[in-house]
Amino acid sequence: QVQIVESGGGLVQPGGSLRLACSVSNFNIRFDRMAWDRRAPGKQREFVARISSEGETVYGDSMKGRVTISRDDAKNMVYLQMNNLKPEDTAVYYCTMPTRGYWGPGTQVTVSA
Repeated sequence: QVQIVESGGGLVQPGGSLRLACSVSNFNIRFDRMAWDRRAPGKQREFVARISSEGETVYGDSMKGRVTISRDDAKNMVYLQMNNLKPEDTAVYYCTMPTRGYWGPGTQVTVSA
């Protein structure tokens, strides 16, 4: 019954920014690690960022320095601020609960001039 829904994706020019949001329903996320992954066309699923229940963050190499993950447990929400986007960032971005194997349908991010 857990529902995970991502939002905030869209078309953006290279160098632009987007803020993705993840809304989790019917589950309290406060004790869980949360993460963002992505999958580009023809490529494997790739780790982007994760945040522990204590607020500790880890970032994948591809977007490190350009993204910030945050959480608001009272609202059951997780965010991914993305800056200085590049064409190779084009992908479907997924909000996940990696220890439970849950993820949402994803939100499309397209970076193109």
